[in-house]
Amino acid sequence: MDAAKEEFLKEFGRDYGYSGAPKTIDEIRATEFKRLEGVAYLDHAAATLYSELQMEAILKDLTANIYGNPHSQSDSSFATSDIVRNARQQVLDYFKASPKDYKCIFTSGATAALKLVGEAFPWSHQSNFVYTMENHNSVIGIREYALEQGAQAYAIEIEDTERDAFTGNIASVQVTKHQMLRRNEAKFLAKNHTGSAYNLFAFPSECNFSGLKFSLELVKTVKEDSIRYSDGSPSSNGHWKVLIDAAKGCATEPPDLSKYPADFVVFSFYKLFGYPTGLGALIVHTDAAKLLKKTYFSGGTVAASIADIDFVKQREGIEELFEDGTIPFLSIASLCHGFKILNSLTIPAISRHTSSLATYLRNVLAALRHENGTRVCTLYGSCSSKTLCNKMGPLVSFNLRRPDGSWVGHREVEKLASLYSIQLRTGCFCNPGACAKYLDLSHLDLVTNIEAGHICWDDNDIINGKPSGAVRVSLGYMSTYEDVKKFIDFVTSSFVSMPTHSRDLQFCGRSIPFTDTGFESRYSAFGVDLKSITVYPIKSCAGFSTDRWPLSSRGLLYDREWLLQSLTGETLTQKKVPEMCLIHTYIDLSQGILFINSPRCKEGLQIILNSNSSNGKREEISLRGQIYQVQGYDKEVDTWFSAAIGRPCTLLRHLSSSHCVSLDERDSVGTCRESRTCLNFSNEAQFLLISEESVSDLNNRLNSNVGKDVRRTSVQVNPMRFRPNLVISGGRPYAEDEWINIKIGNKSFRSLGGCNRCQMINFATDAEQVLKTNEPLSTLASYRRVKQGKILFGILLRYECEAEEGNSNNSWLQVGESIIPDSKQLGDTRRIHADMVVCQVGKSSR
Repeated sequence: MDAAKEEFLKEFGRDYGYSGAPKTIDEIRATEFKRLEGVAYLDHAAATLYSELQMEAILKDLTANIYGNPHSQSDSSFATSDIVRNARQQVLDYFKASPKDYKCIFTSGATAALKLVGEAFPWSHQSNFVYTMENHNSVIGIREYALEQGAQAYAIEIEDTERDAFTGNIASVQVTKHQMLRRNEAKFLAKNHTGSAYNLFAFPSECNFSGLKFSLELVKTVKEDSIRYSDGSPSSNGHWKVLIDAAKGCATEPPDLSKYPADFVVFSFYKLFGYPTGLGALIVHTDAAKLLKKTYFSGGTVAASIADIDFVKQREGIEELFEDGTIPFLSIASLCHGFKILNSLTIPAISRHTSSLATYLRNVLAALRHENGTRVCTLYGSCSSKTLCNKMGPLVSFNLRRPDGSWVGHREVEKLASLYSIQLRTGCFCNPGACAKYLDLSHLDLVTNIEAGHICWDDNDIINGKPSGAVRVSLGYMSTYEDVKKFIDFVTSSFVSMPTHSRDLQFCGRSIPFTDTGFESRYSAFGVDLKSITVYPIKSCAGFSTDRWPLSSRGLLYDREWLLQSLTGETLTQKKVPEMCLIHTYIDLSQGILFINSPRCKEGLQIILNSNSSNGKREEISLRGQIYQVQGYDKEVDTWFSAAIGRPCTLLRHLSSSHCVSLDERDSVGTCRESRTCLNFSNEAQFLLISEESVSDLNNRLNSNVGKDVRRTSVQVNPMRFRPNLVISGGRPYAEDEWINIKIGNKSFRSLGGCNRCQMINFATDAEQVLKTNEPLSTLASYRRVKQGKILFGILLRYECEAEEGNSNNSWLQVGESIIPDSKQLGDTRRIHADMVVCQVGKSSR
């Protein structure tokens, strides 16, 4: 046992590891989660993992028993009804809810349960829907039902509490009210309403953004109308009903409904024990259920109906009334096997175990410092005994900073973590209120971000100097110290700057002095020349190499002029369909034919370049925000490609587009610089250039890494792994980073900056199989990462055809032509390299 784990156990050993359970945490991982070997899964807030023994028990159950539709009257149906009845009781027991007071309604998940409450709640124009800022979108969505019925809605921030001096119980809660929302008020004011209005208050048992837990005492406080607004506004009239979103918190601390009688509790089972998905529940108090207004009826909810007159008699049971159609009874039958695992460990032990890991991680992250003394990590969420948010769950949310105080993008962290086999989640986690609160994003910031094109799940992680999301590590009952330690080591090695003498890997700089005189001649003397030319006719499919090829205003003639599209209109690439790299292409210019082959197809395919072999159907498609005019092909062609990649698709050919890249000096250094380039279906530029010397340096580093870690196998890559159009030979590694304008023979090209690499370069083919590894991107990330988080390798080029004399249509590239960098704008080169950052690592042995 290493010293770090010994220190951890000294502090947390009493809570960590299930010492009193049938199995310790190490035994659980070794016998029930063998598939996690080498992987740190840290995304349990999104979905925890099912146990392998759990799935074996489910399979044995389903193969040994007959479960029929519970709406029938057969023996198998009665067996199902018994299983469902027992499952409902297990759910109520889990939340310590009396079956006399509460009912368990099965839904397709927590979201469906929230939707049910929203659409059936008795809203009126006198009603209020109040919710804490820290709420999931699925809770905030209830607002639409309230507003449509004339009710008002608003978010609140809990500021402070007052407790009774004698009992210690909360006497009142002070809150800040956000903007009041109302819609269609005039429509309902004329109506007469009898009786008191019903209001709904919603809060999460645990915030899925910060991990902050809300005290369940809030249930009684709301019901007793003890909310006090800081602006002095009066409390709302009517009866208050309370909804708890337990989707995040229920896995480690389910609400105790015997102490805190909420009216509605929602959750999903996959958050508890991984399987089944698509199944959740609404636990509803019987009094609250009587208020819900059910409109639709189905086969499962109706006791009797007459088809040709307005007559229906709905079922009286609360569960049957709200469960439309046949419930997923086989999934419900599997619940007992999940609860068996939780009960064997016990929820208090799970809570202590996961909390020990989360507390340890928070402490370590909070203590991390760069070499200049600045904090590495900004943690979100904090405990305060003064408010109702006074505990932290097994979730750690944060962002990282560089030594100069600038933010590290959360997508950069996620991208690098995946290379270390660490699975986590980044972004806002569908919790816009908490995201805005903790990231200090104003309404103007949010609107500006949206207008700039930012949406959930995109890569815009830093906008106007502020993070648009966070990094989230969440822990489950099977999480281990080793998982957390692996993540800590990753953060330390990848993002913490250490003293200069401990860095041995850095972004390559100049070894040739900056002098303008004789610059071109020195490169000529080194013999840098064009080693190979590769054309990729179909986007993301394999290309072919040639010694000589014509140029066009869009780059290499026919390069990425075709693409494959799914039947839903999605452009297919190797990122989602790695098998596309097995499709081989070749163009014979003399015959005017594109030849295509695949190991999955017995016969090859031929497409005549200058003929009407297409189906004549022209259409427009959108790709990366640009509109392209394309033409499709006959059914036989689409059938061939569908067989080649194993999914339905169509082949499209580019006819024309409005696609012209236009970037300027305001863009980030190291990415595409100023350009005005027309493209086919390539992502950023007409050409990608790779240096053999740079690849050789990368391979040396890959070998060095293997030598330092006996568990790693030797990895060697050739230039074609990076899908270049042009490969050059000669000079020194990474000299191409410094080029602005170059000539290949007598053809002029302009560098648009470095090519940002993704995990696509980790795909390798072996015996017609596509394999995915962590290399070479992992090694590139250790020394080719720039400040914006991009991992650069190779450069993008634009053909300056307007600079050519005569007819550019007669321009050809030829293998063996000299590569001559232009000596102009060398001052810009100095500026570019000044803005490149050293990839700082935390271990000198890295």
